[in-house]
Amino acid sequence: MVFVKNWDDFEIAVENMYLANPQNCRLTMKYAHSKGHILLKMTDNVKCVQYKAENMPDLRKIEKITSNLVGHMASKE
Repeated sequence: MVFVKNWDDFEIAVENMYLANPQNCRLTMKYAHSKGHILLKMTDNVKCVQYKAENMPDLRKIEKITSNLVGHMASKE
């Protein structure tokens, strides 16, 4: 498991992982109320990339990446 500190690196890694193996990829979100952060984890059963979101602008980024992945899932490619 790799924690990525930069959002842009995480976003690129997630998209590349999904495009390489869409059948085995899954994105999970875990909210830790006591710590005040959301943990995002993308895995394809071989690699795992994680990002910890701790502030409000990160929530908008999470919404963007989720909609981007749903767009990939809905496309015919």
